[in-house]
Amino acid sequence: MLNNEMYRHVRSGTMAYMTQNLPSVNFCGMDVTRLIIGANPFGGFSHQNEKRDAEMVKYHTVERILETWARAEAAGINTMITNNESPHVVEAVRKYFAGGGKLQWIAQVNCREPAQMPRMIEEVVEIGCSAMYFHGALTDRAYAAKDAASIRDWCKRARSLGVPVGVAGHAPEAHLWVDSLNVTDFHTVCCFNCGSLHDGKGERFQLKDISRAMEAIRKIQKPCIAYKIMGSGRLDARMAFEYAFEQIKPGDVVNVGMHRGDRDDMVEVNASMVREILGARGAGVETPELAGAASAR
Repeated sequence: MLNNEMYRHVRSGTMAYMTQNLPSVNFCGMDVTRLIIGANPFGGFSHQNEKRDAEMVKYHTVERILETWARAEAAGINTMITNNESPHVVEAVRKYFAGGGKLQWIAQVNCREPAQMPRMIEEVVEIGCSAMYFHGALTDRAYAAKDAASIRDWCKRARSLGVPVGVAGHAPEAHLWVDSLNVTDFHTVCCFNCGSLHDGKGERFQLKDISRAMEAIRKIQKPCIAYKIMGSGRLDARMAFEYAFEQIKPGDVVNVGMHRGDRDDMVEVNASMVREILGARGAGVETPELAGAASAR
């Protein structure tokens, strides 16, 4: 459980990286920092190999997840994303809010049984999400079947509970199709068309996908969250951040999972890097030159 002692310890180790809060935007009525901390590493979704998956799961105990979120807060990040399926991650979210955690939670909602979707939506709202979006595999399948009815029903249910709602998706075409339905508040766009994993066809990461994803983000007038900007750890962090912020709209944000098992201060380094990059593009904030921090997403 989060407590004052943990916060003091975390903040004392983070202050060296902090010069100011991270830049933020109005995202569907929420004040969201342009860097969101993701959670694929917490659930062992490395999108690399099974050994890597197991390493991430072993490392990310509930207490370590809570510490990572506390460090994200201290580093100037104000929003997190997690799924609703990994039991220990959901447990961590509940404990985080019970302990007074300050990060806003955007929930990624998945559901193996369509009939259970209303309950899944209600559960993340009950836990305390500030917004939600539906898993990319669900959107990809709805697009393939041209199942607009399901997308409309899910979004209507979420919005009836008072939270902004969006969709994830791996193919730009899926996002443009959903955008044409005008039923979402935002989109969570994957920089790689790697939905093949969810169809049992293995991992697929190709550099040519990135420009197509960025083009879709710019075509969609609604706010977007760009994710897998580093190709699940395949690309250099600084290069990926610089390219993403050059390409996405000024009101868009990025979601990055951070596996501290690779580098303990990854959260602080990534936050400082984003502060530096955005400062150079706008306010001119200067921070020390930092080496790239590998990211799991």
